[in-house]
Amino acid sequence: MKTEEIIRSIEAEYLKTDLPTIHVGDTIKVGVRIVEGGKERIQPYEGVVIAKRHGGINETITVRRIFQGVGVERVFLLHSPRIANIKIIRRGKVRRAKLFYLRDRVGKATRVQERFDRPL
Repeated sequence: MKTEEIIRSIEAEYLKTDLPTIHVGDTIKVGVRIVEGGKERIQPYEGVVIAKRHGGINETITVRRIFQGVGVERVFLLHSPRIANIKIIRRGKVRRAKLFYLRDRVGKATRVQERFDRPL
């Protein structure tokens, strides 16, 4: 066995199978596990997916939201145990692989048109 095959077989154990198909432009709600003291809770983070990177166990998404008038972006490792769940709120109709241009937009210009041909 080659080393690449060994690495893939080890990584396959940690891949999540219950993830929805996420596309750039979708508005999603990510449930993030937060540990405060001895307690653990799930904090929702809702925003627009502006980028997807890598693949397999290293797959990440960048989610952008506006919080108190300031744009906040978070990068989530999809197969991380810190991610409790991901729910798609609405599908976005975009023509780009990366939506970094949304960083320069303000107010209603940041909205992404909804797409209806793909089911949630």
